[in-house]
Amino acid sequence: MKVKEIMTPNAKVCAPTDTLAHAARYMWDNDCGILPIIKDGGKVIGLITDRDICMAAAINSGNLSNIAVEDVISGKVYSANPEDDVRKALETMQEHKIRRLPVVAGDGTLDGILSMNDVVLRAQDASDKKNPDLAYADVVNTYKAICAHPLPLRQTEAAVVGV
Repeated sequence: MKVKEIMTPNAKVCAPTDTLAHAARYMWDNDCGILPIIKDGGKVIGLITDRDICMAAAINSGNLSNIAVEDVISGKVYSANPEDDVRKALETMQEHKIRRLPVVAGDGTLDGILSMNDVVLRAQDASDKKNPDLAYADVVNTYKAICAHPLPLRQTEAAVVGV
């Protein structure tokens, strides 16, 4: 199954110069928790999540009208290509512990968003088919990888030493 078959097309976006207040309102109005940040003809340069906005509000005493989106976003964007197999996208989500991926065409422009919601809604019981395109186990394994917290340093050291 290809990413383009289950992604959410026509994702809502914002510009790097938009304020966090604008981004928060736009997320609320469109019932989404993430906005790709685009510029230069629709190229994805970052992402902002509802959590990013909440953390910025807490740190800045709730004043979101004076903070630009570009001041909060991280520089690295992990993405999927519309032609990628969904399992490849899930591997990216697992590796980087993220629940949503922008789906980016070869020219860097946004085609949509692939979220774990999209994946869950398309997953199938493996007993229903010999080789499902997307099995419940794929979903569970991805969530397990995303949700796993790294061991604290002392536990990591003990695991290496064998204590």
